[in-house]
Amino acid sequence: MKNRFAKTIDINSDLGESFGAWRMGDDAALLAIVSSANIACGFHGGDPDIMRGTVALAVQHDVAIGAHVSLPDLQGFGRREMAVTPNEAYALTLYQIGALHGFAQAAGTRLRHVKPHGALYNMAARDLKLAAAIARAVHDFDPGLRLFGLANSALVEAGSAAGLSVAAEAFADRRYRADGSLQPRREPDAVIQESDEAIAQAMAMVREGQVRAVDGSVIALQADTLCVHGDGAHAVAFARQLRAALEAADIGIQAPHAIEHQATESRA
Repeated sequence: MKNRFAKTIDINSDLGESFGAWRMGDDAALLAIVSSANIACGFHGGDPDIMRGTVALAVQHDVAIGAHVSLPDLQGFGRREMAVTPNEAYALTLYQIGALHGFAQAAGTRLRHVKPHGALYNMAARDLKLAAAIARAVHDFDPGLRLFGLANSALVEAGSAAGLSVAAEAFADRRYRADGSLQPRREPDAVIQESDEAIAQAMAMVREGQVRAVDGSVIALQADTLCVHGDGAHAVAFARQLRAALEAADIGIQAPHAIEHQATESRA
């Protein structure tokens, strides 16, 4: 069936981050809006029961499933940097992909992508050796998996060098520094609170391939996937507004095409 939109963009969200009796976000509502789900694998959020349930919800909504791999920092929600070696980054990435793969296989589906979380994501965006270790772990598990990384970052570079398909990620609700990195959350005003401003930023990234940094400079970037955060009080309402705005601009919402590979089929 031909797509009725002039172009498409993926919308992803970090989901399955509840654990035990503690709950975060409205995953069920977000899965009715987004096209890709990055599911926590137990290191910064999530537990076996949450992982299983989130995979089931993603299957129900026909949303692409990815492993949201993190530093082992449950108390800090994976947002505190740790001095991990490339070998350690490789091992923790492979471990978490394997954990989520088990739930996906049991649900009769497959993983489509991998996206690092929080501090690991930001560290890999600037450290090519760390990024290469993550990319190698993804490739060794399944070369058909796609690697999500910050647009113009070392992670995207490393993924391509490893022979992976990559998705350059942009953030609707985060402010950018002049070097293309995200303004750290510990700094004031790092997260855009006004929905209209965040939607305008997303539209500029998707339609014009650029974003305005906090110093007023304009950064060129390619956006293959837009992240919307699921942990805010108005996360669902914002995701719904963003999708509506994109579709009104003749931009459809669709996950990147699945990549078939022998390694994936052998694990099915």
